[in-house]
Amino acid sequence: ENCGMFTRLKKCAERSRELEKLLSDPEVHKHPGRLTALMRELGGLKKKTEAYERWVELQDRLLKAEELVGDPDPDVGVLASEEVVEIQGKVDAMVDALKAEVADDDPHRGRNVILEIRAGTGGDEATLFAADLMRIYTRFAERSNLKVESISAHGSDVGGYKEVVLGVSGSEAWDLFRYESGGHRVQRVPTTESQGRIHTSAATVAALPEAEEIDCAIEESDLRVDTFRSSGPGGQSVNKTSSAIRITHLPTDLVVQCQDEKSQHKNKSKALRMLRSRLMDIEAQNRKAEEDATRRSMIGSGDRSERVRTYNWPQNRVTDHRLKESYSLERILLGQLDDVVAELRERDLEEKITALGEGAS
Repeated sequence: ENCGMFTRLKKCAERSRELEKLLSDPEVHKHPGRLTALMRELGGLKKKTEAYERWVELQDRLLKAEELVGDPDPDVGVLASEEVVEIQGKVDAMVDALKAEVADDDPHRGRNVILEIRAGTGGDEATLFAADLMRIYTRFAERSNLKVESISAHGSDVGGYKEVVLGVSGSEAWDLFRYESGGHRVQRVPTTESQGRIHTSAATVAALPEAEEIDCAIEESDLRVDTFRSSGPGGQSVNKTSSAIRITHLPTDLVVQCQDEKSQHKNKSKALRMLRSRLMDIEAQNRKAEEDATRRSMIGSGDRSERVRTYNWPQNRVTDHRLKESYSLERILLGQLDDVVAELRERDLEEKITALGEGAS
């Protein structure tokens, strides 16, 4: 029943040994991008490798104890029988932990995050909600000791954002932000509403694992790079030089742009970070589309069209539709997403373990 699980753990241990050999090669250290990728992969395999090695050690002890059960010396046989019972109990207890290690297999663990927030339906109110989401995520990241930087921002006349892109960096960035992708809805009375009626507006969030150059090689010939003058809300010019960058990836028609920096070089660097991450995300979404219906239904599916959360101002609550639970709006606005994320991670892991068991059967 658990044969497939142990096979995967064994492969993880073998890959760890391969990576350790590679990291001892001086040639690898001459390429920082590859070195970082290999170290991240090794870090992601560490717990699985340690779990597998503990399992192998217990199995060896169990085998030796079983051999002594039939020893001619009855005292030795009794002691061996007791040891078999003790070790077998530890082995049985380890199975669930091993299943969790195998199921919790995210290739992006340890990556930084590109967080894209876009205003949806609702006009100006939607742009204000996008700004609220940006503040929530910034506070959550800072509370979690993560670094946040603005990569790109397209403001609105009322002080909101039509689109804002943040870079979140730190070893826990992906684990903490991976469940934010999807549709976010707000219900409240806009400041411009004279009748006091509650309006519903929306914004979309895309949390993308940040790609590195080694993950996504982009040929310069596949790019069209345009420069233009950056501007503020309503088209008001804030820069007299053409430092803003727009990059079109010709094979996919993907377009990214950045105008936050005064330096054309820095804007291009940020735009390329967005482009690489979006290209890697497209590849990941294509892989997801090929998976079975059970896997796609899970919490961690990352479906962009899924409505994930509603923020209700009059009732002071936030409802996560995947968990079917509500939380204090005041706490969420302060960036206190810890409980929500913890429950999402736990539920996602439970579903993955269940799917692992179904796959084994």
